[in-house]
Amino acid sequence: MQMVKKSLLIFMALWFSLLLFMPKAELYHTVEKALEKQDVKLNETSIDEGLFSLTLKDVTVYVKGIALAHVDEIDFFTLLFYSSLDMVNLKVDEALHAKVPALTKEAHFAHNIFEPLTVSFDANGSFGVVDGKFNGMDNVVRIDFVELGNISMIQSFLIKDEKGWFYEKSF
Repeated sequence: MQMVKKSLLIFMALWFSLLLFMPKAELYHTVEKALEKQDVKLNETSIDEGLFSLTLKDVTVYVKGIALAHVDEIDFFTLLFYSSLDMVNLKVDEALHAKVPALTKEAHFAHNIFEPLTVSFDANGSFGVVDGKFNGMDNVVRIDFVELGNISMIQSFLIKDEKGWFYEKSF
């Protein structure tokens, strides 16, 4: 029994140390460099590292030098076996309002080690409230509209069934 306690204690100490000393800002800058290869640039006003999190404030998303979106706050949280990304007030440029919803008030993305190829998400905004999943095994994304808002700009992409409106795409 003592061996199990010692092993568990060592495992917890290593796990906590890894999370504590993980270079979160440097990992973010590596992701930024990878996005730059796709002509996507993120411009933030501040980066705050927490014990288990990384918070970006006032992020502007540029694609090919054109500002397309602004996010008030992005918060990345990880415990290694569970990770989440929260976005607050995602506003797209007025030029895109005819194609995509203008405002996403909150969006939450989550990934856990028990479903390594699945990312679940939920969001609310001018389009209403949605729940969805991305399945990496089948390369399918499905977004279910729980509450409807202004979906006129995207309604042609949606399908209606007995449960309501949804979007499903495989690639």
